[in-house]
Amino acid sequence: MTTGAAALLELRGIRKRFHRLEVLKGISLSVATGQVVTILGPSGSGKSTLLRCINHLETLDDGQVFFEGRLVFGRDESGGLLRPRESAIARVRREMGMVFQRFNLFPHLTALGNVMEAPRRVLGLPADEARTTAAAMLTRVGLGDKLDAYPGQLSGGQQQRVAIARALAMNPKLMLFDEPTSALDPELVGEVLAVMADLAAEGMTMLVVTHEMAFAREAASHVVFMDEGVIQEEGPPAAFFADPQTERARQFLRRVAR
Repeated sequence: MTTGAAALLELRGIRKRFHRLEVLKGISLSVATGQVVTILGPSGSGKSTLLRCINHLETLDDGQVFFEGRLVFGRDESGGLLRPRESAIARVRREMGMVFQRFNLFPHLTALGNVMEAPRRVLGLPADEARTTAAAMLTRVGLGDKLDAYPGQLSGGQQQRVAIARALAMNPKLMLFDEPTSALDPELVGEVLAVMADLAAEGMTMLVVTHEMAFAREAASHVVFMDEGVIQEEGPPAAFFADPQTERARQFLRRVAR
């Protein structure tokens, strides 16, 4: 795993508490450009909270987030927590596309309209340019024939692919996926994973929280296993799945393999 200045994203000692419950207990992790890092672990282990801390949807209690070598969130050199302005947070988020468990599409907009929205409002693209970009991204995720469909006319898997296209339309340097298939019927999971696997093959840098073991085994370049707010183990997928080094990881894999 890369560390230091070579990392696109680097986390140092990330801590997050909700009232008396400490959800993240000093997470350190780095992701290099072109890597696909999957975060595995049981429900409640802090995986989704970690993703939300990376792009400041949740504020850190301690630790640091570096992006492209710059400290963007967390404690500065004096030890105080940064209080970034909304404009600074928005600049970071533009570089980090995020796909959630729920699709969060605007029901009154077509697939094309949903994907056009952020490039127009955030990037300030002219309507024609935003439309061309949105159509290209929808085609990229296999929905070139659904540009004029409304979310209510699409399956769950298609809606999630629109959400992926919406994130891609911002031309992010890093894609964050928070269990993107967990809200889907089992028969629709494959179409979303296929799009993610294609992105991985194209060299997109991705940090993926998932319960899909086959995707982690086949598409990831690095696997992180979390439990109880800490990283218990990490390494290449082949090594992790063939010979996990911790008893907790062995227990987890036995259960999910059933």
